[in-house]
Amino acid sequence: MAGFLDRAKEQAQRGLTQGKQKLDEVQAQRAGHDLLRRLGAAYYAEQRGNGDPRATLQALQAVENHIATHGDGCLRG
Repeated sequence: MAGFLDRAKEQAQRGLTQGKQKLDEVQAQRAGHDLLRRLGAAYYAEQRGNGDPRATLQALQAVENHIATHGDGCLRG
C-alpha cells in the first residue's frame, strides 16, 4: 500500500511540475507578444512622423532581451 501511495505522490508532483512549466511558457509567450505589439506600435508611430526613434530602439531591445532569456520560441504561437 505504501508503494502505491508513493507512486501516486510522485505522479502528482510530476504533474504539478509540468503544469508550472506550461504556465511559465504561456506567460513568456504572452509577455513576448506584448513586447512585439509595443515594438510595432513604436515603429508605426515613428514611420508616421510622430514617434520617437528612441522608443522604437528601446522596444526592440526589450524584445531582444526577452528572446535572450526565453528563446525565440516564446514569440510563436
